[in-house]
Amino acid sequence: MTSVVNPLPSSGREMKFIEGTRVVTDDELQVNNITRYHVTKFYREQITKSGYYEQLKHIVEPSVEEFESYGSLDTSGEHANTVVPGLQHKYAQTGLLLVTDRCASYCRYCFRKRIVGNDSDEIAPDVAAVAQYVGSHPEMTNVLLSGGDPFVLSTTELNNILDHLLPIRHLESIRFGTKMVAYQPKRFEDSALAALFQRIHDAGKTAIIVTHFDHIGEISVDAEYNIRSLRALGVQFLNQSVLLAKVNDDPEILAATFAKCHQIGVRPYYLFQGRPVKGASHFQVPLRRGLEITRGINQRLSGIQKTFKYIMSHYTGKIEILDLADDGRVYMRYHQNKSPEKIGKIFSRPHVEAACWLDDLSEG
Repeated sequence: MTSVVNPLPSSGREMKFIEGTRVVTDDELQVNNITRYHVTKFYREQITKSGYYEQLKHIVEPSVEEFESYGSLDTSGEHANTVVPGLQHKYAQTGLLLVTDRCASYCRYCFRKRIVGNDSDEIAPDVAAVAQYVGSHPEMTNVLLSGGDPFVLSTTELNNILDHLLPIRHLESIRFGTKMVAYQPKRFEDSALAALFQRIHDAGKTAIIVTHFDHIGEISVDAEYNIRSLRALGVQFLNQSVLLAKVNDDPEILAATFAKCHQIGVRPYYLFQGRPVKGASHFQVPLRRGLEITRGINQRLSGIQKTFKYIMSHYTGKIEILDLADDGRVYMRYHQNKSPEKIGKIFSRPHVEAACWLDDLSEG
């Protein structure tokens, strides 16, 4: 497994990449936004025995490609939509609350490389101030706890956050965005979590866990057991995946992943187009190939399993990618937008070969 080893006194340190060992300095890692290597023992063992190690290693093991992956550190306009420290309000109904800058393992394709694994000042320092904002915006019906991964926090810390959110009458649901179900599923065997989810239910709100399974090889026996246990407590589950080159850019793999999610009671929700993130843009799949893959997924699924949308989370909004038509144009529509009148509107742009992002397509 990849790790940082053998510090060198002046020139740097030896770091193991997928492609081999390379000497790097701390400055070089920082300038290129190379996230440190960190992965749970559980996940290492899971991907090794899954039969898919050659694909899944790219999720957590560093690659020298990260040094040449150019892009942005804020592809979705998160800074521009921060209304209170730690709280984003981009779409009317949803508040996105950053509760931690840590994860159980660090994904190499993370779109929040600027935050995760660092001591970030973007994490909410005052949940009371967040709750005051949410309470004064009755259009906000749900809050998504994110980061980082909220389940790296203790259950006591999560309950302290809920102390501020649950009294807000117009909130209908509390969402938790997490990859912990893949990385450390035994976290969900904490008996105190049952009481936490019961608190949400007793407050008249719905508890939703948004899992992050990118590949069927990540869905362990332990993950399935804990998902079924929590569903019995009334917790709803959705799944989001990211389309990743070398990992899951295969309709058969993604169809199997979504079918398995459906089987265990997790509704496939979003298949995200990889973002042009600095240090991670090498994971992007061209839009033409992405549309071929989504068609292939749908050809392999039953009607009740086709619940995902192929989404580009652009700074202008969440864009559903619909088709590359015979007229040579990519057709899309806004699934979410800050301007309500734009939601659902279909638009198109001329296709450019190898384009991976809206900004790669010229208007016209």
